Amino acid sequence: MQVLITTSSFNLNNFAQLADLNKAGIEIKLNPFATRLTEDQAIDLIGTNTVGLIAGLEPLTAKVLQSAKSLKVIARVGTGLDSVDLDMANKLGIKVLNTPDAPTKAVAELTIAHILGLLRNISQADRQIRNGAWKGIMGSLLETKTVGVVGFGRIGKRVAELLSAFGANVIICDSHMTSKEFKNYELGELCRKSDVVTLHLPYDEATHHLMNNEKLRLMKQGSYFVNISRGGLVDEAALLTALKSGHLAGAALDCFEQEPYNGELLKLENVQMTAHMGTYARETRDQMEQEASRLLVAVLREEKII
Repeated sequence: MQVLITTSSFNLNNFAQLADLNKAGIEIKLNPFATRLTEDQAIDLIGTNTVGLIAGLEPLTAKVLQSAKSLKVIARVGTGLDSVDLDMANKLGIKVLNTPDAPTKAVAELTIAHILGLLRNISQADRQIRNGAWKGIMGSLLETKTVGVVGFGRIGKRVAELLSAFGANVIICDSHMTSKEFKNYELGELCRKSDVVTLHLPYDEATHHLMNNEKLRLMKQGSYFVNISRGGLVDEAALLTALKSGHLAGAALDCFEQEPYNGELLKLENVQMTAHMGTYARETRDQMEQEASRLLVAVLREEKII
């Protein structure tokens, strides 16, 4: 038997119950590729003797889960479960758990960093200096902006709090949440009113390409778009058009429909990118890995495997 850790990186010092697994004769196996697994790689590594999986964002499709004959539990290092076929997992009796609290602060802080980077042209200024041009670029104050936060869950709320500390006018869009502090608008109206739109909601069929050509065109001329959530929320072709035309002044993206990303947005100076690293603060990663490990072992105990 084995427990497989498929995240691209994992600090085994965060797995406090390793001795318990060893006593039960369970081997710990790490992702040998140090990057996100493909479907075929996942099938091959999970095999038929994996009882527990500490997962990243690899595609845990019906095909993968059906091949995992011994799998009892999946513990996601992170919040989103859109990479897991939850219906098939339920059908097969595989418990699927996540760590929703740990990523909040790290993702929110990266969001603020990206917004400030856009408003103060940090990425462009850095590239200019490296190319031999010493010239300041005029930016703008966050305090003067209306920021539309789409999705008002744990992360959206934290982003709103941090934005408020800068003096920004914050509005939200979330049909499932209420707020006494922030005005709640439907998405189209939020796009019309915002100088910056930032996404913080889960991805599913209902939210696929939520930000499409129609919604992007509703945004203010010269406004900014930020996505630190899931790539599938955005029609990247429509975003490219909005940026190239000058309708949007810039965009900041931490996630893409296909990752690693190698598309046309790379060619635009007014796009700043990070490599899906919203949770990549050391303290946050430690907390997520510890929590995922604890959840996984708890289920293995329930199943009498240890």
